[in-house]
Amino acid sequence: MTKAYERLLKCYQCFKDKINFKPEVALVLGSGLGDYADTIRVEAVLDYHDIEGFPVSTVSGHKGRFVFGYVGDVPVVIMQGRVHYYEGYSMEDVVLPTRLMKMMGARVLFLTNASGSVNYDYKAGDFMMITDQISNFVPSPLIGPNEEMLGERFSDMSEIYRKDLCEIIRGAAADLQIPLQEGTYIQLSGPNFETPHEVKMCRILGGDAVGMSTACEAIAANHMGMKVCGISCISNLGCGMTDQPLSAEEVKETADRVAPLFKQLITESIVRIGKMI
Repeated sequence: MTKAYERLLKCYQCFKDKINFKPEVALVLGSGLGDYADTIRVEAVLDYHDIEGFPVSTVSGHKGRFVFGYVGDVPVVIMQGRVHYYEGYSMEDVVLPTRLMKMMGARVLFLTNASGSVNYDYKAGDFMMITDQISNFVPSPLIGPNEEMLGERFSDMSEIYRKDLCEIIRGAAADLQIPLQEGTYIQLSGPNFETPHEVKMCRILGGDAVGMSTACEAIAANHMGMKVCGISCISNLGCGMTDQPLSAEEVKETADRVAPLFKQLITESIVRIGKMI
């Protein structure tokens, strides 16, 4: 048994000692999107500080807790604040919450984030369903001794974002008449925003949106056999695509503006996913 797995088991036992709830869907809320957790039927809350050995988010606006409850009739666990590689945590720390939610019982991981567009066809406030990703700019969370209890050594990544889940999200957006872009997400390390030529590089590589999270979590979830889907909230156009400097305030302002539509799309998608699983 690896040390990472032993640590994971300790976190899981801590959860079991405090919370009696089995989620089916795990939802990770990105920057500016955390208020969604306050709108569901909440059954329990578990602060990250109350889990022994659990990494704690240091980013402003990330509440740092698990929220357990129901979206419609679907039991969910929501991460209200994630841990980022740029905070100085190891990649093992960054994906520990994902692995823990799988151990809690979640079979689907629904990832969200606020990201910058490198695609000129996108505008601030758009939603982009993630259909693929590029994660080569940060270390793989699977580096190091492999724990067979989690997944196989060489994990297939040919369909990280499951086509059946993407079809559900696509249908939900169409029925709600919410415009939905589709594209490839690139994770860079951060915390600095990208330079104009880094944005150009991402576009040349085939990226549509860029951010500082998500891809590593998707890899860890896929490794464990979870079904993965994701939506990026496009908070701004990338550096060099406009004359406007980038700021964290712009990210929050955009997220706040589109929050009502985001809530509708996430809720309807999870309700439909619940019927599938």
